[in-house]
Amino acid sequence: MLRWALVFFLIAIVAAIFGFGGIAAGAAAIAEILFWIFVVLFVISLIVGIIRRPR
Repeated sequence: MLRWALVFFLIAIVAAIFGFGGIAAGAAAIAEILFWIFVVLFVISLIVGIIRRPR
């Protein structure tokens, strides 16, 4: 998922360089959403990993 966030971020940068403001804003918004979903899932997996760790 982080890979897709980076892909959309790069698309946003390239679109912004060439002057496609609407496409750049859309790609940046998608990248931001995917990044935060990745962060939430990562934190959840860390918590579950700590809870399930054998003692």
